[in-house]
Amino acid sequence: MHQTNDSANVVILSKEYDGYHRALSQYNAPAVHIVTATDDPQQIDLESTQVMLADPGLAASVIEQCKNIKWVQSGWAGNTPLLEKSKRDYWLSGVKGVFDMQMREYVFSYLLYFSRNIAGFDTAKKHSKNKWCKPEFNYLKGKTLGILGAGSIGSALVPIANAFGMHVIGLRKSGAPQPGFKKVYQNKELLTFARQSDFVVSLLPDTPHTRGIIDAQVLAALPPSAVLINAGRGNAIVEDDLLHALDTHQIAAAVLDVFEQEPLPDAHPFWQHDKIHITQHTAATSLPEDVVAVFYENYQRYISGLAPNYLIDFDKGY
Repeated sequence: MHQTNDSANVVILSKEYDGYHRALSQYNAPAVHIVTATDDPQQIDLESTQVMLADPGLAASVIEQCKNIKWVQSGWAGNTPLLEKSKRDYWLSGVKGVFDMQMREYVFSYLLYFSRNIAGFDTAKKHSKNKWCKPEFNYLKGKTLGILGAGSIGSALVPIANAFGMHVIGLRKSGAPQPGFKKVYQNKELLTFARQSDFVVSLLPDTPHTRGIIDAQVLAALPPSAVLINAGRGNAIVEDDLLHALDTHQIAAAVLDVFEQEPLPDAHPFWQHDKIHITQHTAATSLPEDVVAVFYENYQRYISGLAPNYLIDFDKGY
């Protein structure tokens, strides 16, 4: 616990700095003293910076020069750029509850797209004759949604899945039960988890335990009609194994929002594959006002001498 202060000087270092600045101006008591708001790390005073509201990628470029930094509030769900740095003598807090709505829309857009075979109906309309011969389609009711990374964002999918009559299972390192999940498996039970999943949504963080976790063995364990959605971290998937699984009809399709290399190169084979749907890292973008609400509550805790909410464990990576 640090010493209580009446206020603290705040640096905003983000591509969303203007939106953050405007959103913070709506809070009056106690006022937040913003000394710099920019997307250029060279514009901040590294020596005096103690509190930062930042994009992890930008913050990581200067964090080791910020000798007096006490707390960084991340605006992102993923904090790998900062976690990869050796400097750890400060509080790093994440954001929770700000991605739930967007992730629900994203995931269930594609679950409905595939279960109702929307593409098949669009194709049937273009037939020269026998247009009324309806394509096959299914319902979500009774299907199993498997969530890799059964944390707060994964839990936000559960009420919608239940409303559609789906079963929800999860996988997390601890295997600890989660409300609304039929069962939560430990990492060592990954293949059992995969065999039961009609749809798999990966929301995994970037840790040594999750890199390459979706490999040939896991993909082979999935049902042939399974759809894989990755909205967590790109390095959770072994790319060549996924291409092979799709080419050999081991799974039906993949929806990919994140990749090992971003932007995904134009020549990457994912772009040309007719069973891969790409969404350019747009699954759950945060709104400045939502991030600022988390920051402001944490700011009040900070100036009261309390640790911010949603602290990141540097060793665990989340």
